[in-house]
Order: sequence, then C-alpha cells, then structure tokens
Amino acid sequence: MNNKSTLIGFLLIAAILFGWMYFMTPSKEQLAEQQRIQDSIRMARMEEMARDSLLQLEQRQQAAALAQLADSTASAEMDSATIAFQKASVLRDKYGVFAPSAEGEERTITIENQLQRLTFTNKGGFLKQIELKDYKTYDSLPLISFDPETVKFDLSFFAQNRIVNTSQFYFQPYLNGKPYTGGDMTISEGDSIVFSQRLCTDDPGKFIEYVYTIRSDNYMLDFDINTVGLKDVIANNADYMTIDWDVDLMKQEKSTDRFAGESVYYRSLNDRDVDHLNEQKDSEQTVTNKLKWISFKQRFFCNVIVAKNEFENARMSVQTRRSENPRYLKTMTANIEVPYNVNAEINHIPMQLYFGPNHFKTLRSYGLGLQDQINLGNFFLIRWINYGVIKVFNWLQPIGEKWNYGIVILILAILVKTILFPLAFKSYKSSAITRVLKPEMDAINEKYPKEEDAMKKQQAVMNLQRQAGVSPASGCLPALLQFPILIAIFRFFPASIELRQQPFLWADDLSTYDAIITFPKFLGMDHLSLFTLLMTITTFIYTYVNNKQMDYSSNPQMKPMKWMMYLMPIMFFGIFNNYSAGLSFYYMVVNIITFIQMFIFRRMIDEDKVRATIEENKKKPQKKSNFQKRLEEAQKQQAKMQQQQKKR
Repeated sequence: MNNKSTLIGFLLIAAILFGWMYFMTPSKEQLAEQQRIQDSIRMARMEEMARDSLLQLEQRQQAAALAQLADSTASAEMDSATIAFQKASVLRDKYGVFAPSAEGEERTITIENQLQRLTFTNKGGFLKQIELKDYKTYDSLPLISFDPETVKFDLSFFAQNRIVNTSQFYFQPYLNGKPYTGGDMTISEGDSIVFSQRLCTDDPGKFIEYVYTIRSDNYMLDFDINTVGLKDVIANNADYMTIDWDVDLMKQEKSTDRFAGESVYYRSLNDRDVDHLNEQKDSEQTVTNKLKWISFKQRFFCNVIVAKNEFENARMSVQTRRSENPRYLKTMTANIEVPYNVNAEINHIPMQLYFGPNHFKTLRSYGLGLQDQINLGNFFLIRWINYGVIKVFNWLQPIGEKWNYGIVILILAILVKTILFPLAFKSYKSSAITRVLKPEMDAINEKYPKEEDAMKKQQAVMNLQRQAGVSPASGCLPALLQFPILIAIFRFFPASIELRQQPFLWADDLSTYDAIITFPKFLGMDHLSLFTLLMTITTFIYTYVNNKQMDYSSNPQMKPMKWMMYLMPIMFFGIFNNYSAGLSFYYMVVNIITFIQMFIFRRMIDEDKVRATIEENKKKPQKKSNFQKRLEEAQKQQAKMQQQQKKR
C-alpha cells in the first residue's frame, strides 16, 4: 500500500506542478496585449529618440552660436561686459527664465544620519550617492546603492516653448528654508533636518524646489517637489510633469539565485497588487494605472520612490548592458508622470524616498505594502506559511544576535519538525500497517495475476484495507500536506536578509554558498558547497533507509521509482550548490531529525500489536464510506464496459 500511496503522492505533486504551469501560461489575449504594449513602447521610444535628436541639433546650433560669438568678440576686441551680455542673451534664448542657473560648478553636500550617508549634488539637485552604513558588500567594501557616476534624476516639462530638463541646471542649497553655505552635516539622534535645493530663475519669486526631510534613524525620507510662481512660465496645457529616474545597480552579493527578484517592482492603487517586470531577462513595460510606488529592487536592497498621492502613468525597464564599472549589475529606469495643476500659483508634489534593506519588518512598518516585493512565494498558501515562519524567526532573532544564526536555524528546524510530528507519525504508521499486510497483499497478487483481473485485484485490496481500518490516502496525504512547508522554507531562506554575512562553522555567510573547493566551470558549477554536500549525503542515507522499508518486488512497475529516489538528491545538489548555505544546513538538520523520529516511531509502533489490531478489525462489521461506495460502483461499471467490449 505504501508503494502505491507514494506513487499517488508523486502523481499529485506532478499534477500540482503541471497545473501551476498551465494556469501561469499567458493566454492568447494576454500575449496579444503584451505585444501591443511592446509596440507602443517602441513607438514611444522612437518619438523620444526624435525629440532627443532635435534637442541635440538645437544644442549644437547654440554651441556654434556661442563659438561664433567668442570668435567675433575676440576679433573685434569687445569688452568683457559686452561679451557677458551677449553670452547671457544666448543662454536666455536657450533656457528662458532658467538661464541664470544654466552655468555653475558642481558641488556636493553629504548629510549623515545613523543609517545612511546621503550625498547631494547641486547639478540636478538630487542624490548622487547613498551609502548604507550598517551594511558592507560581500568583499567588505562600503555598500553604495547605485553607481554615482551614471545616476540620472530629471524633472522635465514644457515652459516657454522649450523642454526643460532640471538635470541640466545648478541648484542652490537651503537649510530649514534659509540659504546654506556650509559643508557636510550630521543629524543628531532623535533629530531631523529639512534640506532643500532650489532651481532659481531670473525672478527670485519664481523657482522649483526639491525639499528633503531627513530623520536620524529612518531609511525613508520625505521628498517634495514645489513649483512657485511658474504659472505663467510652464505651458498652460501641461497637466503633468515627468520624472526620469535611471540607475545602474551595483553588485553587492557574492552570488544571486533565480529567486533574487532583481527587477522593477511597483504597486497599483486600483487593485493594490505588487507586480514586477521580468526578473530573468531584459524587459520594458508601460503601466497606465495610477501607481503608489516604484522600486528598483535587488536581492537584499531596494531604492523606492513613493507617491503620497499618486503617480499617473509610468514606463519602466530593466536591462543589462556593457559597463566599464566592474561591479555593474543591472540598469533600471522609470519614466513617471506626476499630476500638475496649471492654475495654481504654487504646486506641491509630496513624495517619499526609501533607500535601505529588504527587511520584512522594516518595510511593513511603513504600511505601503513594500514588504510584498520580497519573494516569499507566489501561491497564497506558501506566502502565509512564510509569514508564520518570519514571526518565529523574529522571535528567535535575539538568540541569533547574541549567539549565532546557525543556532536559530537549528531551533527553527526542530520547531517545524515538532509541528509536523503527527503527520510524520501517521505516515510511518501507515507504512507499518503496509508491512504487516504484505503477506495478504502478495496472496491477492498471486490470485489475480492477469491484467484483465486488475479491477478484481483492486477491489480485493480495498476490502483488505477497509478490514484493516486503513485509508488508501493515509500514506501519501501526510507527505503531501508537508510539501507546502518545504516549498515555503525553500523561498524563505534565500530572501532572509538576517542571514546576510552571518558566519556559522566554516561558512562565512549563511545567505550565500559556502565554497570549500573552487574549480574551472564544469556542468554549470565552479565550486563545491560543503553544507550542500552534507545535505545530499544525509538525503541519500534517508532514501536508502526508506527504500529498505518499501517492497518493490511485489510491484515490478514501482521498481523505476526506487532509482528515481536516488536521482533526486543528485538533482537537489545541482540546484542547492549555488543557494544559501543556511538553506542547505536547514534541510540537513531536517534529515537528521527525521532519522531520530524514525527511531522513535519504531519504538512507539509494535508491529505485532498492529497485526493483532488488524485481526480484531476484520471481525467487526465494516461500514463503507460514501467515497468507497462510489468508487466500487465506478469499478463495477468499468468492469461491465470491459466485458461488453470483449463480446464485441
């Protein structure tokens, strides 16, 4: 019975996997919609390229005008005042009222709180660099969120028949509303500052302002865009402004896995779901729904822009390109439309910026759903199991901080196996009953050796199981119920930032592989992870012990299953070798606990008593369940159909 139950279990698991693949495959309508979006993106990009070409042509023409002006002034020996006047006239023609801010020298100001070191630049008025002080890269360098040499943040709009791109201009720094001429700053514990950068015009009462509210102990900072007095400057039909934010993410980890989730994530206001672009390849997407936030996410860290109200539309992309930076990982971009009121003298666009870790509890504390970008599984049951695992992990976190996170993993494995103990006991008891019934099962096989007697043999087996008080699903169902927990744990450990750079025994980082040997790449591997090797060995031992308890001789069709069971640990080794050492350690501990449980079960279950109980059950009148009645009726109908076919 156990052989058959195991096969049923594998078939159910396979059915679940194939069903998932089927339902996750996009329909023809979805593919057509994706193609339509891609076509619109291509058209938009062509239009953008055309605008860029016109802008570059205009810039070349004006540069030539400046050069011609310089030549003419030099030849005519004009005075400096005249040169300055004509140069200002050229800048005025090019930039309009923003001409006074078109020239300058780039300067940076660093503001440091307890968690971050934020470097602002006056060229464009935005953040040039963010360093997370509590974290380091895998090779102990300062952890910088993105490449400061290639980052771009641009607010663009139409003004006086021109496209204005704020990234071209030099902003003036202000602190708490007053001009700031000092240097770098440090925020005291429990304090906060309001730092702003102002894009000035030729009129002091007209400007664009980026306002940053920075707190001493928070990864989230308030970011507001204010336009003051520009009602007659910005085009009167402009009902939105556009934010272009492009970053090159830096490689922070020694390795990534297929569940790292390195992509652009976003949350819609309409359905409140968290979606993302393709994580496995370069992709683009245009979203016409109103959005709450957009995140440039990598495995353990993210850069998020949040709308306190809403974003109108967004065009996002992920791409991998050639870069001279050896730490380059991926390029992520977002083109975001924000609402603008053309009739207001002062426009206030409130937003927030998050630069920090993908720590579940931290992200959830903001109440924005940011924690949903952590890949804990797509199926709701897997996610809810992991929510429980996170609570237990957080409860055990003081032990990890005081002692070691390897001990936390050990305790977690013991707790999970304790919870699953009743299911494991039921499964083992079913196996024990199967061994007791083996002589009678063999007798049934000998009585009905022919294929045409398969229905009679199945009915005889069911009668025997009913007399013994055994359910046909008692063997595979407990194992199937444990399957979601195994999958949930498989997703939890690679996404757990708590394990990042936490050493245990020979592993210096439980969040990545623990290579003890490195070698030239072979069959997709270039190293050997010791915890993965130990997990594989314990899995082989468990498979061997389990196969010893199973009788494959009575059912020749089950013999291939025996060798398949030995192939699975090899497959697991190829997958887990690049994964978190903490994950392999967890499964190794689970295997060891399983051996201990099997020893306990053998002491708890006396097969002689089981045999006596079965004999007693046989003497009692057995009431058939509705399921058994329907199954027997279906078998009788099938037998009749087979007989009718033979007569024909």
